[in-house]
Amino acid sequence: MNNQLANGHLPRSPYTAGQAVPVRELHAGHREEILQHLLQLGEDDRRLRFGTQTPDEVIHHYVERLDFNRDAIFGVFDLNLKLIGMAHLAYLPEVKGKAHAAEFGVSVLPEGRSQGIGTALLQRSAVHSRNTNIQTLFVHCLANNKAMMHLAQKAGMSVEYAYGDADAYLKLLPANPGTIVEEAAKEQWADMDYALKENLKRSNQAWWWFLGRPGLAP
Repeated sequence: MNNQLANGHLPRSPYTAGQAVPVRELHAGHREEILQHLLQLGEDDRRLRFGTQTPDEVIHHYVERLDFNRDAIFGVFDLNLKLIGMAHLAYLPEVKGKAHAAEFGVSVLPEGRSQGIGTALLQRSAVHSRNTNIQTLFVHCLANNKAMMHLAQKAGMSVEYAYGDADAYLKLLPANPGTIVEEAAKEQWADMDYALKENLKRSNQAWWWFLGRPGLAP
């Protein structure tokens, strides 16, 4: 491999492009939204996300096996409460003498790209990792996954290439009161954002139902 593990740390103000995107932590009740999100990925996007050809049945199995008590799943919803971006922060088994690590995987639907969603998901995952005693954030993907490599390099990750694959690492500083408050504030903001979108969606549905009632059309 070409590069060595980065000796640097998480920048103090990383991923500024993603700060305006509310990212919500998902739970088991979101399993159907996660499934529908992944099923909407095209063949190439599935290959880049999972590193191989991924038919529907594999995605169903992946979603069924998600453990929300062990790992962390984050999502970004659009105005219609459609899950347009999600990240899976998978905690890797602890190895004595090595830094505790978590692997980051992300997917964004075409209509949500170039809006800072991937950056926001990575930022949210990095803060959560720090607050749960993770020392190294890790990304494994195909070397030709240009979007993921751009995201990783923008975050200051050290990237290593070998045999068509790429590994990116980011060493994380320990948690502090600021990161704990930051995560709590972001979660509260994301919950408020979701509630507002939910109310807006209900209002729009009621309005269109009203307009569609028999006898009210001009």
